Amino acid sequence: MLHSIRTKGQFMAAELQESASVFCTAAMQDISNLQHILGTEKPRAIYTIARGSSDAAANILSYEFMRELGIPVTSLPPSVYSVGKGVSVGGALGIVISQSGASEDLVRAARGMTTNGALVAAITNVANSLVERAANVTLSIKAGEEKAVPATKTVIGSVGAGLALLTALKPDYRARLLRSVESFAKLEGLPKSAHADLKAALLRARNVYVVGRDTGFGAAHELALKIKETCAIHAEAYSASEVLHGPLQLATNSLTVFVLDTGAPGTSQSIENAVERFSKAGAEVHRVSTEQDFGPAAAAAAILRLFYPVILDVALELGLDPDAPATLSKVTVTT
Repeated sequence: MLHSIRTKGQFMAAELQESASVFCTAAMQDISNLQHILGTEKPRAIYTIARGSSDAAANILSYEFMRELGIPVTSLPPSVYSVGKGVSVGGALGIVISQSGASEDLVRAARGMTTNGALVAAITNVANSLVERAANVTLSIKAGEEKAVPATKTVIGSVGAGLALLTALKPDYRARLLRSVESFAKLEGLPKSAHADLKAALLRARNVYVVGRDTGFGAAHELALKIKETCAIHAEAYSASEVLHGPLQLATNSLTVFVLDTGAPGTSQSIENAVERFSKAGAEVHRVSTEQDFGPAAAAAAILRLFYPVILDVALELGLDPDAPATLSKVTVTT
């Protein structure tokens, strides 16, 4: 019997091609049942619980939710519930993001939040998962099976699903989300020259900063994580508002900086300052943005879609298999 031989990176490449469609489907999913359960009153606060790439998606969403709803949104570590006795979250909305819905610490966190007074929304990619069963409402990432270990289309889909949840809490946001979906449907890759420049920069890099502000900060976390896990290159994520303090000193050594610009309100000067200061300090600086009509959170997801192929190509150039990094597995079991 003949078996097909998988080539390095083929899963990640295929999943990247699906990611724009995943965002659109997740963002436009039916949320009528959610509106009934969530009610008309805003929660007093929102707490997100996630790990890894899912936590980066939660970070992206947190800025959009705070801007649109005017309530605090912050991350809680799962261990508050999985190891500790939990905290009171009465009147709050909990959002648990888990692609597999199978990690025991996230299951315990979802159960703990409901026990401690929160309404819990799960964002998952696996129907009827344990996290979904522990939640009050569920939004689907709608990505289908993801075979590559590094999450790509499920991260982008998580942002889309989270924005669908936002429309349930603020119905008039839907018109703006629809514009982002229309832009995502037309989204193509970076121009060949820009892709080549970023690839060459990452191949030269010894140390990397990925810098963003607002929704771009979550995108920075996600891209730094992907650079580490697929390319084995040291990378750190920073907010453009914080990186100009102590971390700027590393620019006196060999440092490559990718600055992500999502166009979020009030962030342009901070982004400009980061580009200028790092350039003056001798770092190699590259600015990444998208020109289409996106809201800030959707723009962050779009930047991920544009940058992921660069990381894929760099991993392959280095002789690595981005589908199956040596030390990682698809589902991380933590408590």
